[in-house]
Amino acid sequence: MRKVDINRKTEVKVRDVVGFMIKKVTPFGTGAKVDCPKEYIGKEVYLIVTNQKAD
Repeated sequence: MRKVDINRKTEVKVRDVVGFMIKKVTPFGTGAKVDCPKEYIGKEVYLIVTNQKAD
């Protein structure tokens, strides 16, 4: 199984932001996923993990 490395930081600076969305991570097989609109296929995206629980 492939493991994704997580960079642990308390601050992130990003330029040229088009927008952002808040999504809930959901189970998918033996892993998890976050849905994203297909208009962002091929784009570079950032997933930021917080300590807050999703509703």
